[in-house]
Amino acid sequence: MIYSMTGFGRYEYAAEGRRVSVEIKSVNHRYLDLNIRMPRRFNRFEAALRKLLGEYMSRGKVDVSISYEDMAESAASLSYNRELAAAYLSHMKEMSEDLGIEMDVKVSDLMRMPEIFTMETPETDEEELFRFLTVAVEQAGEAFRASRQKEGEALREDLLGKLAVMAENVSAVEARYPDILKEYEEKLRTRLNEVLGDARVDEHVIATELVVYADKLCTDEETVRLKNHIETMKKDLEKGGALGRKLDFLAQEMNREANTILSKSNDLRTSEIGISLKTDIEKVREQIQNIE
Repeated sequence: MIYSMTGFGRYEYAAEGRRVSVEIKSVNHRYLDLNIRMPRRFNRFEAALRKLLGEYMSRGKVDVSISYEDMAESAASLSYNRELAAAYLSHMKEMSEDLGIEMDVKVSDLMRMPEIFTMETPETDEEELFRFLTVAVEQAGEAFRASRQKEGEALREDLLGKLAVMAENVSAVEARYPDILKEYEEKLRTRLNEVLGDARVDEHVIATELVVYADKLCTDEETVRLKNHIETMKKDLEKGGALGRKLDFLAQEMNREANTILSKSNDLRTSEIGISLKTDIEKVREQIQNIE
């Protein structure tokens, strides 16, 4: 099977007062460009996440968004240190008496003193947190890969259809070649008869001229290579895997052969077929850009 580089996957996982949501989406790119947006507390897991996500993709511009909510953390408690507040106040009174200044301390002044109020949150098991996150990432990755596979299969069917049309056009070029030679021979004989009149036409001259003309227009090498490229691409599409770069190279080679056929042609029908070939090849190349 083959995979498209365009895909989407999302999964939300909730358990034990925690909820994590992972969304993955991608578009075409020459290489793998993986961008992850996530809460800071997950930064320590980035290398492991990239390795895990790499199991679900090899090419494409991929954006991953992760959101996280912990009900236990949202229920964090505020602690008031009475003993420390009393110690601050006692020392302030002592300072007032020693320096002979007015004691004007307010509650708001004490509140600003260090460690009077502290936020207490439950300790988090980092390994357990990563396992929790992994569940959502793997499920989102599976949905993402399934999305890419579905579109990849549609691309494969479309490409196989285009390749079948191209194969027919290549066969049409081959079939047209003998007719071109026959038509040229008829024109050549007519022209020689007009020039020579009742004189006998030299068959050796005609044969030599036909050989030169046939060699000039011969596209056997180009059509054979085109057929080979088409069959190779069809086999690769059936076999599946990460094919994008290889198929793109084959399409470039096909385009080269089609250009050569057009440059050799002085026949209207062959030129029309050559233009159709180039058009189909360009369509194939456009579709290949979507394959991983």
